[in-house]
Amino acid sequence: MDLQRLRTLRELHRRQTMAAVAEALLISASAVSQQVALLEAELDVKLIERRGRGVTFTPAGLRLIGHAEKIFGLVEAARTDLAEMKQAISGEIRVAAFPSVAATIIPCALRLSRERHPQLDVILSAMEPSEGLAALRAWQTDIALIDDLTAISGLSDERVDRLFLYEDELFAILPSSHPLSAVEAVTLQDLRGEKWALDVASHVYSDVIRDRCRQAGFEPQVNGYCNDFEVGLSLIRAGCSISVMPGLRLRHVERDVCIRRLKPPIRRRIMAAVRASEGRNPAIAAFLEVLQEAAGDLLNARQDRPLPTR
Repeated sequence: MDLQRLRTLRELHRRQTMAAVAEALLISASAVSQQVALLEAELDVKLIERRGRGVTFTPAGLRLIGHAEKIFGLVEAARTDLAEMKQAISGEIRVAAFPSVAATIIPCALRLSRERHPQLDVILSAMEPSEGLAALRAWQTDIALIDDLTAISGLSDERVDRLFLYEDELFAILPSSHPLSAVEAVTLQDLRGEKWALDVASHVYSDVIRDRCRQAGFEPQVNGYCNDFEVGLSLIRAGCSISVMPGLRLRHVERDVCIRRLKPPIRRRIMAAVRASEGRNPAIAAFLEVLQEAAGDLLNARQDRPLPTR
């Protein structure tokens, strides 16, 4: 059977609508429908039934999805085995990274990779952790940078191997003239009466911040829904808002805002995720190695030049 059609069916099972599959695979919804119809004709069996905008899978469709997971696992295992036999660090690998990592760890890793493995082409796509994890599972990327705050589903998935890279800490960001600038650390309760600027480019991250505030006993009053890091900082500089932001995003921030540690601290572990056993692929293994080195360099820089939290 045609593997591309089978991959489309597998994506439909995961995403439930033709439109979602079309967006993920960068094709039209009609092309998704056509590929599924061709697969049904090829196998002479009904695989799905349409229900409004979504679909339900027939027993035959569900049985085929189970086989598809095994088939694509075997295909990737075969590719890994052959690449391992060649010991070739060449070709193309795709990396998905969320913005704070894409702006800090990834550039150093790309530079190291280009110096050591000039035949290896690394293609970066900016994706939030949950999106990168979905792309990894869908064979649309080879390495996904994730964290344990926003990509919870990837922490227990047996189909995904994880490599720890870096521990990041979240900080309270206040206007430089804020009364709390006189203290060494703040609690979330200290910020309950403030106006908040939230980074909603990743709704998952902003949901985490909201949930932490609710656990502290209040709903944050948001006066800035920001799709851009700099917009949030501008509101803070102007004295309009406060926020909580990851330390990675603050490495090159001008010292015109007040950065304070949170107590108790909120930390996130940043990891590189790959499909199970693909870490044996020489090209993927080589880039994982430079990712670890780049993260180590960033940690050393943090220790030499810590954020001004006093």
